[in-house]
Amino acid sequence: MRRITRHRVPPGRNAMRYCWQLVHPLRVAFNFLVIVLCRYLPWLDLKNLLYRSCLGMKVGSGVSVGLMAMVDIFFPHLISIGENSVIGYNTTILCHEFLVDEYRVGPVVIGANVMVGANTTILPGVVIGDGAVIGAGSLVNRDIPPGVLAAGVPARVVRVLDEEAAR
Repeated sequence: MRRITRHRVPPGRNAMRYCWQLVHPLRVAFNFLVIVLCRYLPWLDLKNLLYRSCLGMKVGSGVSVGLMAMVDIFFPHLISIGENSVIGYNTTILCHEFLVDEYRVGPVVIGANVMVGANTTILPGVVIGDGAVIGAGSLVNRDIPPGVLAAGVPARVVRVLDEEAAR
């Protein structure tokens, strides 16, 4: 189950037209600059510091966010990554989505000791449990339980890795 809040827009207008009512444009520009810098930074501790201090993300100790990973530009403060997790190359973590007649906002919680493979997309309102592994190229559009391997588009549980954590 995704934890999202739906916001309707007036008929005849697409939701992306209202993006500037969500977050001040200067904040979006600042977030953009920090995110672009972090996408290329090879120093993981500095990257995590910028995510915490400039974007308000909750990033646990020992987290490794891979090169070119993209976090939400409007709501990065809704992202939480647990200790010792690895976010793979070119992964996208979204806390918002625009549709024609509405936009949705929801937090993303990634547990501790989670491995997210390269080129994965995580949609808003999703919780990934501790010790889970997400296969490369997956689309995470629903909660993933702890201690499992999930992969595919959309991501499905492929096997249980840790019986105790999966309970």
